[in-house]
Amino acid sequence: MTGPTAPMSALASARRKTLSLAVACCLLAAACAQLPNTALLMRSAPPNAVQLDGPDGPLSKQRSAAILAEIKRKSGSADVLEKHVALEEAIVGSPMVVGNRVSLLQDGPATYQAMFAAIRGAKRHINLETYIFEDDEKGREFADVLLAKQGEGVQVNLIYDSVGSLKTPKPFFDRLKDGGVRVVEFNPVNPLKAKKGWQINNRDHRKLLVVDGAVAFLGGINISNDYSTASASALRGSSNPSSLGWRDTHVRIEGPVVDEFQKLFMSTWAKQGGEALPAGEYIPELKAAGTQIVRAIGSSSEDPYSTIYVTLVSAVTNAEKHVYLTNAYFVPDPQLLEALIDAARRGVDVKLILPSHSDSPLVFHAGRSFYDVLLDGGVRIFERQSALLHAKTAIVDGVWSTIGSTNLDWRSFLYNDELNAVVLGREFAGEMQAMFEKDLEASREIDPAAWNRRSPALRLKEWAARIWQFWL
Repeated sequence: MTGPTAPMSALASARRKTLSLAVACCLLAAACAQLPNTALLMRSAPPNAVQLDGPDGPLSKQRSAAILAEIKRKSGSADVLEKHVALEEAIVGSPMVVGNRVSLLQDGPATYQAMFAAIRGAKRHINLETYIFEDDEKGREFADVLLAKQGEGVQVNLIYDSVGSLKTPKPFFDRLKDGGVRVVEFNPVNPLKAKKGWQINNRDHRKLLVVDGAVAFLGGINISNDYSTASASALRGSSNPSSLGWRDTHVRIEGPVVDEFQKLFMSTWAKQGGEALPAGEYIPELKAAGTQIVRAIGSSSEDPYSTIYVTLVSAVTNAEKHVYLTNAYFVPDPQLLEALIDAARRGVDVKLILPSHSDSPLVFHAGRSFYDVLLDGGVRIFERQSALLHAKTAIVDGVWSTIGSTNLDWRSFLYNDELNAVVLGREFAGEMQAMFEKDLEASREIDPAAWNRRSPALRLKEWAARIWQFWL
């Protein structure tokens, strides 16, 4: 073999070897990762009184107790808060903050409209953190708006995930940089660009926008044309994920808890080598904007354990009335599986809304491989029809709710940086439950008898996908 062909062949071979080595390293790292023993953590958590924070700092013990007592009175449950909110307080570490306004945003169009309005109204700075930032019509619209604000003197800081945005060409981000936007690539795929040890398996799955340190958006929605069509606009009867509207959930938050989301962004920014963001400039004094109690929970692969995981398992373990979960990628670990089944067996109404179609067939079939044991345990499973489900939400006992980026799978709990908001109170939980019931109407319940008669081909797909559950 002569000419340039031989070197090119050698280069291709070297690339394949490098990729194989990278995959092997990922699998080895995954094999070493473990989830925490939630029962041990909950038993070791000190039974301290729950401490609430307000716009001016921690509230008195008497004021905190009075607010929680009022929530218990309205919820009709005397023990739910003592059972898991105090444990969450001890385990998570971030404050539960009063005085916030939380607005539900369903699907991409409504979310993008609210985000654009906030960005266009920015006066000082915009912090955006996203897993996927695509170079498509919606991505370019976001880029144009961000560049316009940067041109007005509003500092824009962007964190995007290297793997999530792998298809986005370098010139797309170069254009943002040339316009003055500060851009940080989270854990670059290219090891030569890594700011510290190469951590290809650890990804930034968060979706966070903070404008002027005063309003925050978070949930499951990336920046992509995929979210441009609402779930209500789905093509009826279609099984092609590319033709389905995406069903997702985001929230808009105002009030003093926005400081906590801003701090989480700034922490990631600093760890990834971003230019210093002065706290005095980026964390303003915020006044009460509403009556809702919110906790910001950020999990990172660098943490001793996933605080979001422990929080969720604690809430399910201590549920008294109902557990309603909606999730796009459901591959539960043994502890979460046991918590759901135990709750159902003690009389708690446990319902799961999961996808009927997915952009990730492997995860879809791995999740379905757990249906048998869940159905046998009394858990009711519904699959969302005529839309591609991407939401990640939970409601427990009509008083505890969470919305965020966290899927119910090993990857979210072990390897990803994730972000959730926990909202305490009956009013917001009522809004969440209304949304859940609307999704139920658009879902088909899995009948245990019919499920037992599914085809051998489906069983084979479930078995094959289950083998890879730890690395999905």
